[in-house]
This record gives sequence, structure tokens and C-alpha cells, in this order.
Amino acid sequence: MTTNSNYGNTLAAIGDTPMVELPSVRPDGGASIHVKWEGANPTGSLKDRMALAMIEEARERGDLQPGEPVVEFTGGSTGSSLAFVCAVLDHPLHIVTADCVAEEKIASMQALGAQLDILETPNGTSYDGLFEDLRAEAETVQSKTGAYFTDQFNNPDQLNGYESFGQEILDQRSTVDEFVMIVGSGGCAMGTSRALRNRGAEVTVTAVEPEESPVITEGTTGAHSVQGTAIVGSPPLVEQELYDRVCTLPTEEGIECVQQLAEDDGFLVGTSTGMNVAAARQVAANRDSDETVVTVACDTGLKYLSDGLYEGLVGTEFCLS
Repeated sequence: MTTNSNYGNTLAAIGDTPMVELPSVRPDGGASIHVKWEGANPTGSLKDRMALAMIEEARERGDLQPGEPVVEFTGGSTGSSLAFVCAVLDHPLHIVTADCVAEEKIASMQALGAQLDILETPNGTSYDGLFEDLRAEAETVQSKTGAYFTDQFNNPDQLNGYESFGQEILDQRSTVDEFVMIVGSGGCAMGTSRALRNRGAEVTVTAVEPEESPVITEGTTGAHSVQGTAIVGSPPLVEQELYDRVCTLPTEEGIECVQQLAEDDGFLVGTSTGMNVAAARQVAANRDSDETVVTVACDTGLKYLSDGLYEGLVGTEFCLS
């Protein structure tokens, strides 16, 4: 796969993101916690890496010819990332999504030129079966238009997009004792684990899932508010040999962590990041003080200002003096 730096355009801005320490959430006597800040990618999300990998690999195999259309269904940041990559590489993009997705994400897909089908949901909230309904609509678009279906939840090409991610982590932290990552498609958790272990790192890998949707531990899904995460039972890309344990947390704990990071660190992140950091805090509490836990700030919290994530923290009154 071509390295991003070989592109003479905005795709070269994907990756090489910073890593920052979060002393505010470090447990007393526990390991230090460091996060890879993926909000620094062009669309403010780690999904830029997977979007480029899926499109690039399909083009290299000849499955996707120049100028041919692409289709995907998404409730997370994948749509914005695909819209970015497809805009640069001149592929028309058709996105199937739902009205429960953050307004900022829908607006960014449209701004980047994607055509959207937006499914209506009861009261604008997720429901059991939404994943299947979105997939069915995407497959209908594929059959009618002949578009290339990136099929993120079953597409192993995205694993290659996280090869450089794992390399960056080890370049920034010479020793990583534990890597903690929430599971959506499973691409980041599994691809990064594979990259770390291919580099000979002796690292424990912890997968994270919402308590309300225990897709790894129980193979079942349920309604929760972590967009793009834990929406398919038994995610196909998740390989048992690539993780060591699972941390299952209530979504509310992740939301509380998001709000704490905003107040204490000035760090605006989304709910998946809150889940990651909350899980990392649990993990770090059971490790020695000279050890290091690394997790991921998946995307910027600027994508979630309209959906109430920071409700109670965002001021509504102001004055001019």
C-alpha cells in the first residue's frame, strides 16, 4: 500500500498524529495513560486511515476503477472520512445513514460532496435492527448503481490502514504495556494489535465495549449512544488471538469521562474516546506506576456539540462589555 506521504495532495495529511499524556485521569499509584490524538487527521477522526486503505486497496486490485462510484452505510465517522478520500480521488460517494447520527457528521459528508440517504428512526434514536436496515439500503444502492460497496464491517483492507498507526505508537512510546481500544468494526483494535505484535512488542491488548451492547463477550447488541460502535454482534474482523481481554463499561461512564476531559484538560472528544479513557483508567489502576497504558482519542468532540454530549457544560448565556 502506498504511504500517505507519497500523495501530493491532502491525503498526505493523514497520520503522524501526536500522543499526549493525561495525568488528570491517572489512578494513584497506577500506570500512566497516554492517548493518540486522532482528531488531528483531516476530518478529525482516525477513520481517515481506514477510509484511505479501503479505497486504495480496491483500486490497486482493480475492484474499483478511476471515477467509479462507492457506497457505504455508516452511523459514525466513516462517512466523513470516505467522503474526504473519495472527493480527493474523484469517486462519487453514496452514503446511507440515519437521522440519529450527529448533525455535524451529516453536514460534513454533504459538504464533501457525498449523496446521502437518511433513514428516519423513532424519535431520532437508534433501535434494534437499524444496522440491518442500513445495510439493506446500501446493498440496494449497490445493485441499482453498480457502486463499489466498501462494506466496512467485513472489509479486511482497513486493517492495513492501521499498520502505520501501530508503528507510530511504538515510535512515540518505546514501551507500551497495554493498548486499549473500543470496538466498532474492530479494524483499529485488531489492525493495531497486529502491527504492535509484528514489531515484537510485548503488549496486552484490551478491547472495549458498551455494557448495553456486549458484542464481544455475549455476541448481542443493544441500544446505546456511542455512535459507530458495538452495532453488530460478533464483529467479523475481531480475532480472539489479537486481544487478551475485554473491558465492558456502561455508556454513562464514558460520557462522564468525556465531560471530565473537557473540564480538566480542555480536551474535546467524542463518546468512544470517553469509553477508551474510562477503560484505560480501570486498566491503569491494576498496573505498576512505571508502566504505560496507551489508548485512542478517536475523534474531535466538535462533531458532537449538537447532540447533547456536553450538555450542562456548554454555556448558554453571555454578555458583551
